[in-house]
Order: sequence, then structure tokens, then C-alpha cells
Amino acid sequence: MGAFAACTSIDCPLNHSVYHTYLMKKPDGTPDTLLNDSLWILTRRADDTLTVVLNGLSGTSASWFDLPTSYMAPEDTFFVYLKDKEGNIMPDTIWVKKENYPHFESVDCQPSYFHHITGVRVAGNIIDSIVIINPNTTYDTSIEDFHIYFSPDL
Repeated sequence: MGAFAACTSIDCPLNHSVYHTYLMKKPDGTPDTLLNDSLWILTRRADDTLTVVLNGLSGTSASWFDLPTSYMAPEDTFFVYLKDKEGNIMPDTIWVKKENYPHFESVDCQPSYFHHITGVRVAGNIIDSIVIINPNTTYDTSIEDFHIYFSPDL
């Protein structure tokens, strides 16, 4: 009677989530670190419930944030809320349209999904615009995917 053992030199990723990195920018292209208000972002899960993905980002050093992307949905929707010092809440919505494709590290690992961004739009209440910088998103959150420009009237 024999025993078989298998091992692999491939380390499977522990987290299969892919995030988009958003850099907040001023109209002149410099980092926007003037977030004196608090920023919340929610998204809709596959079961149609809402979940918080960014909870109260604020401070003068906050110039970027990461948002998760769904595995297979063709479009992700993010509900943005900015609360000013007087307690006024200003809403906006971001829609990120994408193509999803499977990514395999090894036959020993679960597949992941990477994404090609095909479009982004905003409702335009507090966000002036979003520019796609890197349309191909992977696990690498060191790459800036979007530049987000808040309304200069805020």
C-alpha cells in the first residue's frame, strides 16, 4: 500500500478581491487633500442589500481610497454621501461599467476575476468627473485606476 502526497510551489492568493484605486484630484491635477467633510460610499451586493465600502473618510491627508469591484456584474454602482460640518448630506452615484475575465494562478487555486473598465459615469451632484487612468484592474492596488474630481463648489 502506498501513500501519495502532492505539493505545489504556487502560493494561491488569500484574497480574491480586486479593488479600484481612486485618487482625488483638484482641477489643476494636484492631489486633492482638502476633504474637510466626511465621505461614505455604499454599494449593492449580489443579494440586493447595501453594504458600506468606505466609512467616513475625512482629513486633510486623505487623497485616495480603494473601492471593491464585483466579480461578475457588468456594472458596479456606488452610492456616495458627503457630510459637511453643518450636518448636510450631499449624495452622488458612480457607475463603473466593466468586462470581467477569469484569471488563473494555477490549477491548484480558485480562479479570480480581473476587469477591463469600459466606462464610468457619475450623477454629477458632488462629483464633477471621474477619469479612467488604468482600464485593466488586477490585484495591484499600487496602480491608480481613476482620478476623481469633486465639484469645485463644495
